[in-house]
Amino acid sequence: MSSLQAVRYSRGRLEVLDQLRLPHEFHYDQVSTRQEAFDSIASMRTRGAPAIAIVASLGLAVELFNGPVAAETPQQVIAYIDGALDFLKQSRPTAVDLTNAINQLKARIRTSGEDKASIIQAFIEEAEKIFQKDLETNLAIGDYGAEWLRVHVGATSDNTVSVLTHCNTGSLATSGHGTALGIIRTLRANGQLGHAFCTETRPYNQGSRLTAFELVYEGIPSTLIADSMAASLFRTKKAEKNIVAVIVGADRVVRNGDTANKIGTYQLAVLAKHHGIKFLVAAPTTSIDLETETGNGIKIEERKREELTQVTGAVIKSDGSVDESTKVRVATADQRIEVWNPAFDVTPAEFIDAVVTEKGAVEKGADGKFDFSEIMPERWAKAVGP
Repeated sequence: MSSLQAVRYSRGRLEVLDQLRLPHEFHYDQVSTRQEAFDSIASMRTRGAPAIAIVASLGLAVELFNGPVAAETPQQVIAYIDGALDFLKQSRPTAVDLTNAINQLKARIRTSGEDKASIIQAFIEEAEKIFQKDLETNLAIGDYGAEWLRVHVGATSDNTVSVLTHCNTGSLATSGHGTALGIIRTLRANGQLGHAFCTETRPYNQGSRLTAFELVYEGIPSTLIADSMAASLFRTKKAEKNIVAVIVGADRVVRNGDTANKIGTYQLAVLAKHHGIKFLVAAPTTSIDLETETGNGIKIEERKREELTQVTGAVIKSDGSVDESTKVRVATADQRIEVWNPAFDVTPAEFIDAVVTEKGAVEKGADGKFDFSEIMPERWAKAVGP
C-alpha cells in the first residue's frame, strides 16, 4: 500500500492535500467546515470520486464535532444535516460516490437515537466508516484486477505485462492504494507488472502532475505519454512491451455498464478494442449507479475555459532545477478562441471487458450488457426488480 495520503484525519480534525500544488510542493489544507470542504472539491484541490465523497463526509463531521449546531430537536438536527449534505452534493455533480455517501449518511442519522448528541455521534461514526471502508475496497479491487489479468492475459511473474492508465486513480484520488492505479500497484507487488504507461490527461494534466508523480514515488517502471500518442503506442510497442490492458477508474458506472470517466477515456477504449487490448474499469460498488439505465442519463460537468487555454507551473531554472517557490501562469492558446471543455466522457459498455469491484470482476453477458445483480443483489432488486 502507498504511504501517500491525500486525506489525514483524526476525530475533530481534517487535513486535505492540495493537489493543485503537486508534484512540486506538499501542502495540506485544514478543512473544518462544509464550506471549506465544498471549496476544496469544487476547486479540484481534492479530486477523484472516492476522495470527493470522503472529504465531503469528513468535512461535515469535523464541523459537527466542533460545533455549534444551530438546531435542538431531533427533527431540526436531521434537517440541519440534510441541508448541509445537499449543499455539498453540488460541489461535483458527475461522480456518484458523493451521492451514495450522502444517501448512506442520511439513512444512518434517521436510525441513530432520540437526541441531538446521538444523531451527531452517529453521523461522525458513519463518515469515519466511509473513510475506512474505501481503503479496504481499494485493496480488494487490486487483488481482483490482478487475478483477472492473470486468468485472461496470463499476467504472472514469468510473463510480466504492461498496461496503460488514464487520469489519476491512486492514493491521491482515494483513501489510499487506489482503484485503477491500485491494480497496477498490486501487479507490481505480485511481480506481474513489466511497465506502466500513463497519459498526461489534458486539459487538467492529472496524469502528468499526479499519476506520474505517484508512479515515480513508488518506484514503478513507468513512462508518460501525451494523450494523442496512445494509438501509436499500441501500434509500435504492443508486442515489444507486452501491452495487454488499459485500466481506468470511473466516476459513474450505470446499470448497463456504460461508464463516465475523465475526458479521453472513450477514445482509449475504442483504440484498445481495435488493437486487441483489454479494457478494464476499476470501480468500487459505490461508483455503480443502478438507478440510471444507460450513459445517456449521466450529467456531464463542463469546466471553465481557462483550463484549456492557460496553464500554471513552477519555473524551471537555467540549470534545469525546479523553483518551487515561483509559479507563473501562461497562455497556451489564443485567449479569444471559443472553448468546449467537458470534464468527462461516457464509454459505452460494448468497449469494456470487465468492471472490477471490491466484490469481484463483472464481465458482459451475451446481450452485451453488464449484470451487477450478483454483487449488488439488494440494490439491483430495488432498482430493477427481482
